Amino acid sequence: MSINDGDMDDGTHWGVSQLLARAAAADVCAENNLSVAVEDFFLPEDSRLDERLRAALSTALSALVSAVESAVRQHAGRLLATRDAASLGGLLARPDKPILERLVSSGVVRDADLMRELVGRVRQDVLAAALPVAAPEDPDRASLLARLVQNSDGVVAASAMALLAAESRRHGDPEGMAVRTDLPAELHHRLVWWVAAALRGRFAADAGEMLPVLDRALCDAALRSIATHDEGDRLEAAAMRLAAALDSRADELAPLLVEALADRRLSLFVALIAHALGLAYDDAREIVLDPEAARLWLVLRALEVDRESIARIGLALSDADPRRDLDSFAEALDSIVATPTGSARAALAPLLLHPDYRAALLAVSRGRRA
Repeated sequence: MSINDGDMDDGTHWGVSQLLARAAAADVCAENNLSVAVEDFFLPEDSRLDERLRAALSTALSALVSAVESAVRQHAGRLLATRDAASLGGLLARPDKPILERLVSSGVVRDADLMRELVGRVRQDVLAAALPVAAPEDPDRASLLARLVQNSDGVVAASAMALLAAESRRHGDPEGMAVRTDLPAELHHRLVWWVAAALRGRFAADAGEMLPVLDRALCDAALRSIATHDEGDRLEAAAMRLAAALDSRADELAPLLVEALADRRLSLFVALIAHALGLAYDDAREIVLDPEAARLWLVLRALEVDRESIARIGLALSDADPRRDLDSFAEALDSIVATPTGSARAALAPLLLHPDYRAALLAVSRGRRA
C-alpha cells in the first residue's frame, strides 16, 4: 500500500499536522522537564522541601484557592441571577474542575510574596505539630492559653480567646478546606483577582455575547471578597495582639517562651519574640524556623533569656526538627550563653531596619556581587 503524499486526503493531512504539532510540543516539554530535573538535582539538600512539606504546601495552596473560588463563584452567581443572566449563574454553580491548575500553569501563583507566606506558614505548622508534648511540672495547672483566657486582665483574656478562635479557624477543618485565606490583605487581594480572571477564562467561551455581564459580576464578586477580608482576624495578628497585651518583662519572657513551646503554641512563641524585639511576625518566624538557629540564639541573648531556658528551647526545637543538630547545639551552648547582651543586640540591629530598606540593601549587594 502506498503512503506517499499523493494518497493522503484532507483528513489524513490534518491528522499528520496534528501529530507533527504534538511531537514538536513533546520535544519542547521534554527539554523543559530536563531543565527542571537538572535544576532540582543541583539544589542544596537543605534548600529542598521534603515530601511532607511538599504535600502540606500543595494542600494549603489548594485550600486557599478553593476558598476564594467558592466565594467568588457563589456571589457572582447570585448577582447574575438578579441581572437576568441566570443561565450564566448556572454555569458558575455547576460542579467543575477547580481552577487551581489554570493558576499554576499561568505562573501567577509562583509569586514570591505568596509562596514566602505559604512556605513559612506550612513550616510553622509542621514544626508545631512535631514539638514534643512536655508534661507539666504541676499536673493540676491548666495549660498556658487556658490560664491566659482566665486572666484578670480583660485585654489579656480577650486576646488569648481571640488566638484560640484564630487557631480554630486556621486548623479546625479536618479536611483542610479553608473558608477564608487568612492571608495578609495585599496577598488576599492578588489571589482574589487571579481567581476572578481564571474563572473568566474558564467561562468566556460559554458566555458568548453575555461576556460583559459575566465580567461585571466577577468584578463585583471579587470586590466583595476583598471588602470582607479582615487581616486583623489572622492567626498571626491574634498572636501579636496577645504578645502585646502580655508585654512581658525580661524576667517574665523566658518562662513564657518555654511554656509556649511546651504547649505547642508556636505562633505565640514567634509573636513573643517579635513583640519583644520590635520585629514583624514573618521576620521573627523566619528566624525561629531557620534550622541553623544562629540568629535565634542571638535573639534570645538579646532578650536576656537565661541558660536553662535557652537549653530547653533548643532541646524542644531539635526534637521537633530533624534538620537541627542537637549535639552541635549542646557544644555551642556555653558560647551562646557567654554572648554579651549588648553584642547580641548590635549583631541583630540590621533586622530592625525598615523591611523595604533591608530588601533594597540586599538587592544592591546582589548586584555588586554579579
